[in-house]
Amino acid sequence: MNVPNCRIPVPLLSLLVGGAFIVAGCEDPDPGNPSSGAEGVALEEGIPVFEADPWWPAPLPENWIMAPVPGLAIDGQDRIWVTTAPDNLTDREVGAVQDPPTALCCSPSPPILEFDTDGNLVSSWDRVEAAGDEWPAFPHGAFVDHNDYVWIGSFDQHQVLKFTREGEHVFTIGELDSVGGSDDPDRLGMPGDIWVHPETNEVFIADGYVNRRVVVYDGETGEYLRHWGAYGGEPDDDYEHPERGADAEPSEQFGTAHGIVGSDDGLLYVADRRNNRIQVFTMDGEFVEERLVAPETQQSGTAFDVALSADPDQAFLYLADGTNHRIWILRRDGLEILDHFGRGGRQAGQLIRPHHIVTDSDGNIYVTEAGTQRVQRFLLQGVVAEE
Repeated sequence: MNVPNCRIPVPLLSLLVGGAFIVAGCEDPDPGNPSSGAEGVALEEGIPVFEADPWWPAPLPENWIMAPVPGLAIDGQDRIWVTTAPDNLTDREVGAVQDPPTALCCSPSPPILEFDTDGNLVSSWDRVEAAGDEWPAFPHGAFVDHNDYVWIGSFDQHQVLKFTREGEHVFTIGELDSVGGSDDPDRLGMPGDIWVHPETNEVFIADGYVNRRVVVYDGETGEYLRHWGAYGGEPDDDYEHPERGADAEPSEQFGTAHGIVGSDDGLLYVADRRNNRIQVFTMDGEFVEERLVAPETQQSGTAFDVALSADPDQAFLYLADGTNHRIWILRRDGLEILDHFGRGGRQAGQLIRPHHIVTDSDGNIYVTEAGTQRVQRFLLQGVVAEE
């Protein structure tokens, strides 16, 4: 269903996510193409509305099954790149490859999968032998840059690897299985995500689970450039975070710098997962503003990953909340929380630990889930008037 420019009452918003709700009097711009999105929607006129696409992606070939999906990226052709961790599949899930086979299904998919906009698998990589022991056992975080290089984080090996689009290993940032602390220029500490600035070719890493910083490297050489902590200050690995809660004082340090994305107007957005917040910086690390989201949330926190809307002004920010199992919609100017969609569950349109999030050029949202081993697409339907 496509209903761009329709004004939909706010109480009906939840019915549009994962359902088949029909709005009378709204014109479908392309009835023959249900995946065409809502291109041209004037997002500034209201709050964007999304509907789950239960048929995306198409079934995998070769009797393959998808493993946990800790990385997600989109390239300039709107191709969706997914990283998976085949070693995390159980013997029961991949009975066809046991010795001897214990079932007719299944086989683990390759760890790198590339899908087109229709959800068809168009390419894949198996383990890149040239990367040797540096090949990520758990490929956490991914990005395809403006030159079509593919960057993949090696979560528990403390590295970020650069590859060509065809899977040739170019170089690695960080030292295998070694952490040096948040002020170390050469070693990482369980990086969470990657973003590459198309104008400067600088690589920004949310570094992340062990370290407490954003760190920047040259995308051509891998040379260290700069780093900073929460609020643009110096990271402190010995800092003890305060208790979380609606009235608690914000932490002075990053809790888990987990997601990262840059905007066209020169701002950098960091999802600080443990601290339930988004922090905004200039590209040089000057603090701009922050927004706490559901600050009373415990466990892993709310701010797993961030993505920007596809309109020219990138008017909206989308936040994947892996603890409350939803996607928050914020106005980028001022970080006002406008709405959210999704709820916990394993049916189409429901979410279990949404982990990484991207948007395509039509404004559709793609989400990987740490709890269900899948990636879902949510089609932009139009806007709903603000109350």
